[in-house]
Amino acid sequence: MPARFQSPAGPYGWLPIVMLGGLFFMIGFVTWLNGPLISFVQVAFDISDVSAFLIPLVFYLSYFLFPVPASFITARTGLKKGLALALVVMSAGAVLFGQFISLRWYPGALGGLVVLGAGLSLLQITVNPYVSILGPIESAAQRIAIMGVCNKFAGIVAPIALALLVMRDIGGVANRIRATTDPVARDRILDGFTHAVYLPYLGMALILLLAAAWVRRSSLPDIALEAPARAAPTPAAPRGRLLLGVLGMFLYVGVEVMAGDAIGTYGRGFGLPLDTTKFFTSLTLAAMMLGYVGGLLCVPRLLSQERCLVVSAATGILLTVCAFLSAGYASVACVALLGLANAMIMPTLFPISIRDMGNATGRASAYLVMAFSGGAVLPQIFVALKQAHDFQAVFAGIMIPAYLYILLFGLHVLKDRATRQATAPLVPQ
Repeated sequence: MPARFQSPAGPYGWLPIVMLGGLFFMIGFVTWLNGPLISFVQVAFDISDVSAFLIPLVFYLSYFLFPVPASFITARTGLKKGLALALVVMSAGAVLFGQFISLRWYPGALGGLVVLGAGLSLLQITVNPYVSILGPIESAAQRIAIMGVCNKFAGIVAPIALALLVMRDIGGVANRIRATTDPVARDRILDGFTHAVYLPYLGMALILLLAAAWVRRSSLPDIALEAPARAAPTPAAPRGRLLLGVLGMFLYVGVEVMAGDAIGTYGRGFGLPLDTTKFFTSLTLAAMMLGYVGGLLCVPRLLSQERCLVVSAATGILLTVCAFLSAGYASVACVALLGLANAMIMPTLFPISIRDMGNATGRASAYLVMAFSGGAVLPQIFVALKQAHDFQAVFAGIMIPAYLYILLFGLHVLKDRATRQATAPLVPQ
């Protein structure tokens, strides 16, 4: 039976959740700029889809490279210092990205994204397990869903802000560049277009520095992620579930990025204009917001975390099939609605995967954050294959197997939970 409703706040109250929600807003703002940035760099640097998709590639590849070193840093610095250091590193990455974009040096801009990703790795390695163990594990999905609302609200705001501040006339700029044969005039147009990024990113860097100082002086409770070294070793069953969960997380982040960042490229496959497709990422994230609200209301009151994971993955398969069978704005709408399906996968998959890991919880969390690198791999496969094949078929061919694995993982842990409950000894009343 699904668990009775309980407050997601846990013994520490709501203040830590509100503070962590602010951090997740910042994570979302930085992360979900990648979708419209793909369109931006295509115009700014006159590059192909494959080259433009280096944006999510290098960003999410950071999650593969840095989580294990980040876990050692967090172990040495502690919770609050680790969070503050992460925000400082992200600030440096924002400055570098804005500076190199304005100088129109694409490799340098990609380097800035790597630094941003390093900071985010350090932030994620602490904040995700912290939210999971801030209260009862049964209500972890609720807490992560609250963080998701903050993250995706920022994700709705960020692409709109970038579109209005930097990409107001991206279609007109692209047309003027194509119509201009004078290289000096062309450079003048591009200089003005790219320089518009500098001040917004400088402002974001300043906000991240202020947030670092705020976190350092905050009253966040100090919760250890690692139990003492003498704790009993983790049983084989939780370790096996973790390995399956890591692969599930790899595939999930890949499909989330496909639905959020690649939706603009998907829409352009139907010939939809740049001035319209630049807003599509916000549509996906608005759908995710609705999914988080539904999850807050239903988990664990009406659905267990495991059952919610199964329902979410099944919904993703159904919507992907609908996207493949339709065209134009109807197909794009189905892709945007994948945000609804994706919303509760992360809030359920993360706590299920680290459950019962005991003294290995911190390392388990590092492996799950490393799996965020799926956001680098799946979109790159999509943009490479669509050069030679129908883009809708390629999209469906990537998304459906990924959702199917997550569905099977959810059914596995659901069956395992039922078996454990059936064999558990009765507790005397």
